[in-house]
This record gives sequence, structure tokens and C-alpha cells, in this order.
Amino acid sequence: MFKSLSLCTALTLTVIAPAHADMWTLSGDESKIAFGSVKKDTVGEVHHFKSISGSVDGGKVSVEIDVASVETWIDIRNERMQKMVLNASPKAMISAEIDADELNGMKAGDTTTVDVEGTLTINGNDIPIETSLFVARLSDKKMMATTDEMIMLSTKEAGIDEGVSKLMEVAKLPSITRVSPVTLRLVFEHAGDAKAAAAPAAAATLASVSSGDAAKGKKVFRKCKACHVADSDKNKVGPTLQGVIGRKIAAVDGFKYSKAFKDSDITWSTETLAEFLKKPKTYIKGTKMAFGGLRKPEDIENVIAYLESESK
Repeated sequence: MFKSLSLCTALTLTVIAPAHADMWTLSGDESKIAFGSVKKDTVGEVHHFKSISGSVDGGKVSVEIDVASVETWIDIRNERMQKMVLNASPKAMISAEIDADELNGMKAGDTTTVDVEGTLTINGNDIPIETSLFVARLSDKKMMATTDEMIMLSTKEAGIDEGVSKLMEVAKLPSITRVSPVTLRLVFEHAGDAKAAAAPAAAATLASVSSGDAAKGKKVFRKCKACHVADSDKNKVGPTLQGVIGRKIAAVDGFKYSKAFKDSDITWSTETLAEFLKKPKTYIKGTKMAFGGLRKPEDIENVIAYLESESK
């Protein structure tokens, strides 16, 4: 439900990207639409969409969000969101027109704030969007736009209130917020360079796990904090991950592991953790973990670097 809201936001950012009158394309790997939700009054969560595409052709902005790509980090919740809340609108379209003259004079390193108006089309509804975007010219051929402040979007406007109510019923939740804060990071590349820029990312592997950035990994670890800690020996829903590097699986005293973990003969190393974090349910058949895994190799490298730092 909160997802649709994010869609609206995406549109606004997109509106800012171009700095020239020719074609710019959205870099999906570098862009992100994130949104927050609160359930049971006190439990806050952050989610995002994995698939975003778009372009800016002259002053015409067009953005498409695959709402089925919603990522909540729990597989069953992803499925429920897709089927109950977002199924009526698999795609959200964002359109806007901008005056690129204000951005044409920006040089690499320049920043500015731009007021943007656009329209989000979802579930047959056209929702007007107004926001301010912080725009940075990263290079001659790359532009980034982010929300200057959070955007607050309602589920009623997006036409998904009924789906949210159904989700609450199935999940047996007393409440889910009907307004979500949304943040955007949209990166646009000159169309002639988008393919070349994507090549290094496609070549990324887990070969150099040890080269991860622990500071960045600590941020990635936020996705795990609902169930684990790494900076103390306290168990939560899942066992502590402090000192996990070099530890045998299912070895934390006092924690009740599933049979799948107990039956596994694994020692947690950077290599085994990399495979596990990619897709836990595939690596350890029968695990009860709801976490779907980390998609980006760099996120896996960085979170392992963070776990290594907490293992010393």
C-alpha cells in the first residue's frame, strides 16, 4: 500500500533530471524510491521498489514503476502486497514537463533546488504531485535528483485503501498507516553513455568480498536489525551475529535453531555467508527465515565487511 505512494514520488524526481534538450535515461541501479510504513502504531518499516525505468526527452519526462517489484524484505509480505494491494495496477506511470533552461547552465559539482509539478497515474487515478527536488550535476553526463523533504502520500488518493484493509485482516494487524513518507534518489545518464556506465555494475562479483566497506555494510545491516544484532551478544528473533565469522552454524548458546540449521554442516566464512545472504532459502533448504536475501553483490560484500569488523 505504501508502495503506491512511493510511485508518486518517483515522478517528481524524474522531472528534474535533464540538463540538456536531448535524451537522458534513468539509471535503475543507482536510483531508489523508498517509503515508510507503521503497523501496530509503533512498528516502523522501510521498503522500496526494485524496478524503475524512465527517460527525459527534451522537456518531457516519462517514468514507469513496476509496482510488483516492491521489496519489503519478507517474501510472504511481498506476495501479499502484490496480490492484495497493488494487483490492480502493475505499473504506475509518471509524466511531467519541465523547463530545462534553468539546469542547462549547471556544471559538474553545481547544485540547485527546483520546484516540480507532475502527475502520477495509478489505478486509473491521476494524482497531481508538487514537491521540491535537490538537484546535483555529478558530471557532464550524469545528473542526480533527490527529494528536498519527505513527501507524504495517502493510500486513499492512490485508490488502495481497500487493499490495505484486506492486508490488515489477513496479517491480523490492528493498524497500518494510511499515509506514507517517501524519499527519492533518481540518477539520470546521457543516453549515449547509459550502456557503458552499466557495464561495470554488471561485471561485479563476490570474488573480492574482503574489499567491502564496513561503514556502508552497517547501513545495509538495517535490513537485518528486526531479527539480529551484530554489536552485542544478545539474541533477538534470530541469534546474535557478533563473532559470526569463523563460527559453526547453529552454535549460539541458548538460541533455539530450526532443524534445517541444526542439520547443516557449515562454518560461517566470508564465502559461505556470501552465498547464504544471496538467497537464504536456497542455500539452506527448509530454513524458517523470512528474509529474501540481498540482490546487489556490493551490499553483500559490505554487510560481510561489517560483520567481520564486529567479529574482531
